[in-house]
Amino acid sequence: MFRQLLQLFQRKPTFAPYMLSATGKIKPLETRHQGIATLLAFALIPLSGFATDIYIPSLPSMATSLKVSNLDVQFTLSLFLISYGVAQLFIGSIIDSFGRYKLSLACLLIFVISSVVIAETDNLYLIYVMRIIHGITVATIVVAKRAFFVDVYEGEQRKHYLSLFTIIWSSGPIIAPFIGGYLQTSFGWESNFYFLAGLATVLLVLEFLFSGETLRHFSDFQLRKIAAIYVEMIKTPSFSLGILMLGIAYCMIMVYNMTGPFIIEESLHLSPVVSGYCSLVLGFAWMVGGFAGKATIGKPFIPKMAFNIVLQMLFVLAMMILLPLFHNLYTLVFFAFIIHVTAGYIFNNYFTFCLGRFPKNAGIAGGLTGGITYVIVSFLSYGIIAVLPAKDGVNLSYSYLILTVLAALVMFAVYRLTRKHEEAY
Repeated sequence: MFRQLLQLFQRKPTFAPYMLSATGKIKPLETRHQGIATLLAFALIPLSGFATDIYIPSLPSMATSLKVSNLDVQFTLSLFLISYGVAQLFIGSIIDSFGRYKLSLACLLIFVISSVVIAETDNLYLIYVMRIIHGITVATIVVAKRAFFVDVYEGEQRKHYLSLFTIIWSSGPIIAPFIGGYLQTSFGWESNFYFLAGLATVLLVLEFLFSGETLRHFSDFQLRKIAAIYVEMIKTPSFSLGILMLGIAYCMIMVYNMTGPFIIEESLHLSPVVSGYCSLVLGFAWMVGGFAGKATIGKPFIPKMAFNIVLQMLFVLAMMILLPLFHNLYTLVFFAFIIHVTAGYIFNNYFTFCLGRFPKNAGIAGGLTGGITYVIVSFLSYGIIAVLPAKDGVNLSYSYLILTVLAALVMFAVYRLTRKHEEAY
Protein backbone atom coordinates (compact mmCIF):
# COMPACT_ATOMS: atom_id res chain seq x y z
CA MET A 1 0.00 0.00 0.00
CA PHE A 2 2.75 2.46 0.91
CA ARG A 3 4.61 1.66 -2.30
CA GLN A 4 1.43 2.51 -4.22
CA LEU A 5 1.17 5.84 -2.42
CA LEU A 6 4.79 6.71 -3.19
CA GLN A 7 4.17 5.98 -6.87
CA LEU A 8 1.73 8.88 -6.89
CA PHE A 9 4.67 11.22 -7.41
CA GLN A 10 5.49 9.44 -10.67
CA ARG A 11 1.99 9.12 -12.11
CA LYS A 12 1.04 11.05 -15.17
CA PRO A 13 -1.63 13.58 -14.18
CA THR A 14 -5.12 12.88 -15.47
CA PHE A 15 -6.61 16.20 -14.54
CA ALA A 16 -6.19 19.93 -14.99
CA PRO A 17 -8.60 22.18 -13.07
CA TYR A 18 -10.16 25.36 -14.35
CA MET A 19 -8.80 28.69 -13.22
CA LEU A 20 -12.12 30.39 -12.51
CA SER A 21 -15.22 29.55 -10.54
CA ALA A 22 -18.57 31.24 -10.37
CA THR A 23 -17.28 33.22 -7.41
CA GLY A 24 -14.04 34.44 -8.99
CA LYS A 25 -10.37 33.41 -9.14
CA ILE A 26 -9.20 30.23 -7.52
CA LYS A 27 -5.84 28.58 -6.89
CA PRO A 28 -5.83 25.43 -9.02
CA LEU A 29 -4.06 22.26 -8.02
CA GLU A 30 -0.72 22.42 -9.82
CA THR A 31 0.29 19.40 -11.88
CA ARG A 32 3.68 19.15 -10.15
CA HIS A 33 1.98 19.03 -6.73
CA GLN A 34 -0.65 16.39 -7.58
CA GLY A 35 1.23 13.56 -5.82
CA ILE A 36 1.82 15.60 -2.66
CA ALA A 37 -1.78 16.83 -2.67
CA THR A 38 -3.00 13.23 -2.90
CA LEU A 39 -0.87 12.22 0.07
CA LEU A 40 -2.25 15.22 1.98
CA ALA A 41 -5.79 14.13 1.11
CA PHE A 42 -5.02 10.70 2.56
CA ALA A 43 -3.49 12.38 5.63
CA LEU A 44 -6.64 14.45 6.24
CA ILE A 45 -9.06 11.55 5.85
CA PRO A 46 -8.26 10.06 9.33
CA LEU A 47 -8.93 13.43 11.00
CA SER A 48 -12.48 12.33 11.86
CA GLY A 49 -11.09 9.23 13.57
CA PHE A 50 -8.57 11.31 15.51
CA ALA A 51 -11.30 13.74 16.59
CA THR A 52 -13.35 10.91 18.10
CA ASP A 53 -10.77 8.35 19.20
CA ILE A 54 -7.80 10.22 20.63
CA TYR A 55 -9.57 11.07 23.89
CA ILE A 56 -11.32 7.70 24.31
CA PRO A 57 -8.84 6.58 27.03
CA SER A 58 -9.53 9.91 28.78
CA LEU A 59 -13.31 9.53 29.05
CA PRO A 60 -13.32 8.26 32.67
CA SER A 61 -10.80 10.94 33.68
CA MET A 62 -12.82 13.66 31.94
CA ALA A 63 -15.96 12.61 33.82
CA THR A 64 -14.08 12.83 37.12
CA SER A 65 -12.32 16.11 36.30
CA LEU A 66 -15.46 17.87 35.04
CA LYS A 67 -17.57 16.35 37.85
CA VAL A 68 -20.17 14.94 35.49
CA SER A 69 -21.58 11.46 34.77
CA ASN A 70 -20.14 8.95 32.34
CA LEU A 71 -23.12 9.45 30.03
CA ASP A 72 -22.54 13.22 29.99
CA VAL A 73 -18.99 12.74 28.75
CA GLN A 74 -20.02 10.06 26.26
CA PHE A 75 -22.45 12.63 24.86
CA THR A 76 -19.47 14.66 23.57
CA LEU A 77 -18.87 11.79 21.14
CA SER A 78 -22.53 11.66 20.16
CA LEU A 79 -22.67 15.41 19.52
CA PHE A 80 -19.62 15.18 17.27
CA LEU A 81 -21.15 12.30 15.33
CA ILE A 82 -24.54 14.04 14.97
CA SER A 83 -23.05 17.34 13.75
CA TYR A 84 -20.52 15.49 11.58
CA GLY A 85 -23.30 13.46 9.99
CA VAL A 86 -25.90 16.22 9.56
CA ALA A 87 -23.30 18.65 8.14
CA GLN A 88 -22.32 16.16 5.45
CA LEU A 89 -25.91 16.12 4.20
CA PHE A 90 -25.48 19.75 3.09
CA ILE A 91 -21.74 20.18 2.64
CA GLY A 92 -21.64 18.05 -0.50
CA SER A 93 -23.81 20.45 -2.48
CA ILE A 94 -21.90 23.46 -1.14
CA ILE A 95 -18.47 22.15 -2.17
CA ASP A 96 -19.87 21.15 -5.58
CA SER A 97 -20.96 24.77 -6.05
CA PHE A 98 -18.17 26.77 -4.38
CA GLY A 99 -15.19 24.43 -4.54
CA ARG A 100 -13.23 22.31 -2.10
CA TYR A 101 -9.97 24.14 -1.40
CA LYS A 102 -10.84 27.41 0.38
CA LEU A 103 -13.53 25.78 2.50
CA SER A 104 -11.05 23.10 3.62
CA LEU A 105 -8.49 25.72 4.66
CA ALA A 106 -11.06 27.76 6.60
CA CYS A 107 -12.37 24.68 8.39
CA LEU A 108 -8.89 23.53 9.38
CA LEU A 109 -8.27 26.93 11.00
CA ILE A 110 -11.59 26.81 12.88
CA PHE A 111 -10.85 23.26 14.00
CA VAL A 112 -7.54 24.41 15.49
CA ILE A 113 -9.21 27.23 17.45
CA SER A 114 -12.05 25.04 18.78
CA SER A 115 -9.58 22.35 19.91
CA VAL A 116 -7.66 24.90 21.97
CA VAL A 117 -10.92 26.18 23.49
CA ILE A 118 -11.86 22.66 24.63
CA ALA A 119 -8.43 22.18 26.22
CA GLU A 120 -8.70 25.48 28.08
CA THR A 121 -12.22 25.20 29.50
CA ASP A 122 -13.86 23.12 32.23
CA ASN A 123 -17.38 24.10 31.14
CA LEU A 124 -19.10 21.00 29.80
CA TYR A 125 -21.64 22.97 27.75
CA LEU A 126 -18.91 24.98 26.02
CA ILE A 127 -17.20 21.68 25.22
CA TYR A 128 -20.50 20.49 23.72
CA VAL A 129 -20.60 23.57 21.45
CA MET A 130 -16.98 23.13 20.38
CA ARG A 131 -17.58 19.46 19.61
CA ILE A 132 -20.47 20.47 17.35
CA ILE A 133 -18.09 22.87 15.58
CA HIS A 134 -15.56 20.03 15.36
CA GLY A 135 -18.18 17.89 13.64
CA ILE A 136 -19.11 20.56 11.08
CA THR A 137 -15.51 21.49 10.20
CA VAL A 138 -14.28 17.90 9.97
CA ALA A 139 -17.32 17.01 7.82
CA THR A 140 -16.40 19.74 5.35
CA ILE A 141 -12.76 18.64 5.18
CA VAL A 142 -13.50 14.93 4.80
CA VAL A 143 -16.24 15.37 2.18
CA ALA A 144 -13.94 17.66 0.19
CA LYS A 145 -11.16 15.07 0.28
CA ARG A 146 -13.51 12.27 -0.72
CA ALA A 147 -14.51 14.34 -3.74
CA PHE A 148 -10.82 15.03 -4.45
CA PHE A 149 -10.29 11.43 -5.59
CA VAL A 150 -13.33 11.54 -7.87
CA ASP A 151 -12.18 14.91 -9.29
CA VAL A 152 -8.61 13.84 -10.00
CA TYR A 153 -8.79 10.15 -10.91
CA GLU A 154 -10.92 8.08 -13.27
CA GLY A 155 -11.88 4.47 -14.00
CA GLU A 156 -10.03 1.68 -12.22
CA GLN A 157 -7.60 4.17 -10.69
CA ARG A 158 -10.49 5.98 -9.01
CA LYS A 159 -11.96 2.69 -7.80
CA HIS A 160 -8.56 1.71 -6.43
CA TYR A 161 -8.17 4.94 -4.43
CA LEU A 162 -11.73 4.88 -3.13
CA SER A 163 -11.06 1.37 -1.84
CA LEU A 164 -7.82 2.60 -0.20
CA PHE A 165 -9.86 5.40 1.36
CA THR A 166 -11.45 3.23 4.05
CA ILE A 167 -8.13 1.53 4.81
CA ILE A 168 -6.33 4.85 5.26
CA TRP A 169 -9.25 6.23 7.25
CA SER A 170 -8.98 3.31 9.67
CA SER A 171 -5.48 4.46 10.67
CA GLY A 172 -7.16 7.12 12.84
CA PRO A 173 -8.89 4.66 15.19
CA ILE A 174 -5.65 2.63 15.33
CA ILE A 175 -3.17 5.39 16.12
CA ALA A 176 -5.29 7.94 17.99
CA PRO A 177 -6.24 5.96 21.15
CA PHE A 178 -2.66 4.67 21.42
CA ILE A 179 -1.37 8.26 21.46
CA GLY A 180 -4.26 9.36 23.67
CA GLY A 181 -3.52 6.76 26.32
CA TYR A 182 0.01 8.06 26.79
CA LEU A 183 -1.09 11.71 26.65
CA GLN A 184 -3.71 11.04 29.32
CA THR A 185 -1.24 9.28 31.61
CA SER A 186 1.49 11.92 31.18
CA PHE A 187 -0.38 15.22 30.80
CA GLY A 188 -4.14 14.76 31.40
CA TRP A 189 -7.16 14.78 29.12
CA GLU A 190 -6.58 18.37 27.91
CA SER A 191 -3.40 17.32 26.09
CA ASN A 192 -5.46 15.32 23.61
CA PHE A 193 -7.05 18.47 22.26
CA TYR A 194 -3.75 20.37 22.17
CA PHE A 195 -2.44 17.50 20.07
CA LEU A 196 -5.42 17.82 17.70
CA ALA A 197 -4.75 21.55 17.37
CA GLY A 198 -1.07 20.94 16.58
CA LEU A 199 -1.81 18.22 14.04
CA ALA A 200 -4.41 20.36 12.25
CA THR A 201 -2.01 23.33 12.17
CA VAL A 202 0.67 21.30 10.39
CA LEU A 203 -1.86 19.99 7.86
CA LEU A 204 -3.23 23.51 7.33
CA VAL A 205 0.21 24.86 6.41
CA LEU A 206 0.92 21.96 4.05
CA GLU A 207 -2.50 22.29 2.40
CA PHE A 208 -1.91 26.00 1.85
CA LEU A 209 1.49 25.35 0.25
CA PHE A 210 0.86 22.29 -1.88
CA SER A 211 -2.85 21.77 -2.52
CA GLY A 212 -5.37 23.64 -4.65
CA GLU A 213 -8.82 23.56 -6.19
CA THR A 214 -9.71 20.28 -7.97
CA LEU A 215 -13.32 20.92 -8.98
CA ARG A 216 -13.66 21.00 -12.75
CA HIS A 217 -17.24 22.15 -13.13
CA PHE A 218 -18.82 24.45 -10.55
CA SER A 219 -22.52 23.65 -10.18
CA ASP A 220 -25.09 26.38 -9.77
CA PHE A 221 -26.25 26.55 -6.17
CA GLN A 222 -29.96 26.04 -6.87
CA LEU A 223 -31.83 24.53 -3.96
CA ARG A 224 -34.56 22.96 -6.08
CA LYS A 225 -32.06 21.27 -8.39
CA ILE A 226 -29.93 20.10 -5.46
CA ALA A 227 -32.99 18.76 -3.65
CA ALA A 228 -33.93 16.78 -6.76
CA ILE A 229 -30.48 15.15 -6.79
CA TYR A 230 -30.84 14.23 -3.11
CA VAL A 231 -34.26 12.69 -3.75
CA GLU A 232 -32.94 10.70 -6.72
CA MET A 233 -30.11 9.27 -4.64
CA ILE A 234 -32.28 8.41 -1.64
CA LYS A 235 -34.88 6.76 -3.90
CA THR A 236 -32.20 4.42 -5.26
CA PRO A 237 -32.79 1.38 -2.99
CA SER A 238 -29.32 -0.14 -3.34
CA PHE A 239 -27.73 3.18 -2.36
CA SER A 240 -30.02 3.72 0.65
CA LEU A 241 -29.60 0.16 1.93
CA GLY A 242 -25.84 0.48 1.47
CA ILE A 243 -25.78 3.58 3.68
CA LEU A 244 -27.87 1.80 6.32
CA MET A 245 -25.39 -1.08 6.33
CA LEU A 246 -22.49 1.38 6.68
CA GLY A 247 -24.16 2.89 9.74
CA ILE A 248 -24.69 -0.48 11.39
CA ALA A 249 -21.11 -1.61 10.68
CA TYR A 250 -19.50 1.52 12.09
CA CYS A 251 -21.87 1.53 15.06
CA MET A 252 -20.15 -1.66 16.25
CA ILE A 253 -16.91 0.29 16.50
CA MET A 254 -18.51 3.30 18.14
CA VAL A 255 -20.35 1.24 20.77
CA TYR A 256 -17.01 -0.20 21.84
CA ASN A 257 -15.37 3.25 21.77
CA MET A 258 -18.03 4.65 24.08
CA THR A 259 -18.02 1.74 26.54
CA GLY A 260 -14.64 0.00 26.26
CA PRO A 261 -12.60 2.50 28.34
CA PHE A 262 -15.10 2.28 31.21
CA ILE A 263 -15.08 -1.54 31.09
CA ILE A 264 -11.28 -1.68 31.04
CA GLU A 265 -10.54 1.11 33.52
CA GLU A 266 -13.45 0.73 35.96
CA SER A 267 -14.58 -2.91 35.70
CA LEU A 268 -11.18 -4.53 35.04
CA HIS A 269 -9.24 -1.82 36.98
CA LEU A 270 -6.56 -1.28 34.33
CA SER A 271 -4.84 1.94 33.22
CA PRO A 272 -5.68 4.37 30.36
CA VAL A 273 -2.52 3.16 28.59
CA VAL A 274 -3.97 -0.36 28.49
CA SER A 275 -7.23 1.10 27.21
CA GLY A 276 -5.27 2.88 24.48
CA TYR A 277 -3.45 -0.30 23.48
CA CYS A 278 -6.76 -2.17 23.26
CA SER A 279 -8.25 0.52 21.03
CA LEU A 280 -5.12 0.34 18.86
CA VAL A 281 -5.54 -3.42 18.45
CA LEU A 282 -9.23 -3.08 17.61
CA GLY A 283 -8.49 -0.27 15.18
CA PHE A 284 -6.09 -2.65 13.47
CA ALA A 285 -8.96 -5.16 13.27
CA TRP A 286 -10.99 -2.59 11.32
CA MET A 287 -8.05 -2.13 8.94
CA VAL A 288 -7.71 -5.91 8.49
CA GLY A 289 -11.38 -6.01 7.51
CA GLY A 290 -10.74 -3.19 5.03
CA PHE A 291 -7.80 -5.04 3.45
CA ALA A 292 -9.92 -8.20 3.21
CA GLY A 293 -12.65 -6.18 1.52
CA LYS A 294 -10.18 -4.75 -0.99
CA ALA A 295 -8.66 -8.19 -1.67
CA THR A 296 -12.10 -9.68 -2.49
CA ILE A 297 -13.46 -6.68 -4.37
CA GLY A 298 -13.90 -8.77 -7.53
CA LYS A 299 -15.84 -11.58 -5.83
CA PRO A 300 -19.66 -11.90 -6.17
CA PHE A 301 -21.16 -9.36 -3.79
CA ILE A 302 -24.15 -11.12 -2.20
CA PRO A 303 -22.43 -14.47 -1.38
CA LYS A 304 -19.36 -12.88 0.22
CA MET A 305 -21.41 -10.42 2.28
CA ALA A 306 -23.84 -13.14 3.43
CA PHE A 307 -20.92 -15.36 4.48
CA ASN A 308 -19.42 -12.44 6.41
CA ILE A 309 -22.69 -11.83 8.27
CA VAL A 310 -22.94 -15.52 9.22
CA LEU A 311 -19.39 -15.41 10.59
CA GLN A 312 -20.18 -12.26 12.54
CA MET A 313 -23.25 -13.84 14.12
CA LEU A 314 -21.27 -16.93 15.14
CA PHE A 315 -18.54 -14.78 16.72
CA VAL A 316 -21.10 -12.74 18.68
CA LEU A 317 -22.88 -15.84 19.99
CA ALA A 318 -19.54 -17.34 21.04
CA MET A 319 -18.69 -14.11 22.86
CA MET A 320 -22.01 -14.18 24.73
CA ILE A 321 -21.44 -17.78 25.85
CA LEU A 322 -17.73 -17.68 26.72
CA LEU A 323 -17.21 -14.17 28.12
CA PRO A 324 -19.15 -14.79 31.38
CA LEU A 325 -16.98 -17.89 31.93
CA PHE A 326 -13.67 -16.19 31.10
CA HIS A 327 -14.23 -12.54 31.98
CA ASN A 328 -10.82 -10.99 31.41
CA LEU A 329 -9.14 -8.49 29.10
CA TYR A 330 -7.81 -11.07 26.64
CA THR A 331 -11.18 -12.72 26.04
CA LEU A 332 -12.86 -9.33 25.65
CA VAL A 333 -10.32 -8.04 23.13
CA PHE A 334 -10.16 -11.33 21.19
CA PHE A 335 -13.89 -11.44 20.49
CA ALA A 336 -14.11 -7.70 19.87
CA PHE A 337 -11.21 -8.05 17.41
CA ILE A 338 -12.77 -10.73 15.20
CA ILE A 339 -16.16 -8.98 15.28
CA HIS A 340 -14.54 -5.68 14.26
CA VAL A 341 -12.78 -7.41 11.35
CA THR A 342 -16.18 -8.47 9.98
CA ALA A 343 -17.53 -4.94 10.52
CA GLY A 344 -14.56 -3.44 8.65
CA TYR A 345 -15.17 -5.85 5.79
CA ILE A 346 -18.78 -4.72 5.48
CA PHE A 347 -17.81 -1.05 5.62
CA ASN A 348 -15.12 -1.30 2.94
CA ASN A 349 -17.38 -3.07 0.44
CA TYR A 350 -20.39 -0.82 0.88
CA PHE A 351 -18.40 2.42 1.10
CA THR A 352 -16.64 1.78 -2.22
CA PHE A 353 -20.00 1.09 -3.84
CA CYS A 354 -21.81 4.13 -2.43
CA LEU A 355 -19.08 6.66 -3.27
CA GLY A 356 -18.77 5.48 -6.86
CA ARG A 357 -22.52 5.27 -7.46
CA PHE A 358 -23.01 8.88 -8.63
CA PRO A 359 -19.67 10.18 -10.06
CA LYS A 360 -21.23 13.30 -11.63
CA ASN A 361 -22.30 14.50 -8.17
CA ALA A 362 -19.37 13.21 -6.14
CA GLY A 363 -19.62 15.86 -3.43
CA ILE A 364 -23.32 15.29 -2.82
CA ALA A 365 -22.96 11.48 -2.96
CA GLY A 366 -20.03 11.55 -0.55
CA GLY A 367 -21.78 13.96 1.78
CA LEU A 368 -25.03 12.02 1.73
CA THR A 369 -23.23 8.72 2.33
CA GLY A 370 -21.14 10.01 5.22
CA GLY A 371 -23.93 12.19 6.60
CA ILE A 372 -26.65 9.59 6.91
CA THR A 373 -24.11 7.00 8.06
CA TYR A 374 -22.98 9.12 11.00
CA VAL A 375 -26.51 10.21 11.90
CA ILE A 376 -27.42 6.52 12.10
CA VAL A 377 -24.28 5.82 14.14
CA SER A 378 -24.83 8.70 16.58
CA PHE A 379 -28.43 7.88 17.47
CA LEU A 380 -28.08 4.09 17.34
CA SER A 381 -24.89 3.93 19.44
CA TYR A 382 -26.15 6.39 22.06
CA GLY A 383 -29.47 4.53 22.26
CA ILE A 384 -27.74 1.19 22.74
CA ILE A 385 -25.40 2.38 25.51
CA ALA A 386 -28.32 4.08 27.26
CA VAL A 387 -30.08 0.69 27.41
CA LEU A 388 -26.92 -1.38 27.88
CA PRO A 389 -24.49 0.84 29.83
CA ALA A 390 -20.73 0.29 30.11
CA LYS A 391 -20.97 -2.20 32.97
CA ASP A 392 -19.02 -5.18 31.61
CA GLY A 393 -18.14 -7.15 28.49
CA VAL A 394 -21.39 -9.11 28.62
CA ASN A 395 -23.38 -5.94 27.94
CA LEU A 396 -21.02 -5.23 25.05
CA SER A 397 -21.75 -8.67 23.58
CA TYR A 398 -25.50 -7.93 23.76
CA SER A 399 -24.87 -4.67 21.90
CA TYR A 400 -23.01 -6.55 19.17
CA LEU A 401 -25.92 -9.02 18.94
CA ILE A 402 -28.45 -6.23 18.33
CA LEU A 403 -26.31 -4.76 15.56
CA THR A 404 -25.60 -8.12 13.92
CA VAL A 405 -29.31 -8.95 13.77
CA LEU A 406 -29.97 -5.54 12.17
CA ALA A 407 -27.18 -6.15 9.64
CA ALA A 408 -28.64 -9.56 8.77
CA LEU A 409 -32.07 -8.01 8.16
CA VAL A 410 -30.60 -5.37 5.85
CA MET A 411 -28.62 -8.00 3.95
CA PHE A 412 -31.82 -9.99 3.48
CA ALA A 413 -33.46 -6.87 2.02
CA VAL A 414 -30.48 -6.41 -0.32
CA TYR A 415 -30.79 -10.04 -1.41
CA ARG A 416 -34.52 -9.67 -2.11
CA LEU A 417 -33.88 -6.47 -4.06
CA THR A 418 -31.18 -8.17 -6.15
CA ARG A 419 -33.41 -11.16 -6.92
CA LYS A 420 -36.25 -8.86 -7.92
CA HIS A 421 -33.94 -6.91 -10.23
CA GLU A 422 -32.65 -10.13 -11.85
CA GLU A 423 -36.18 -11.45 -12.42
CA ALA A 424 -37.14 -8.15 -14.08
CA TYR A 425 -34.47 -8.79 -16.71
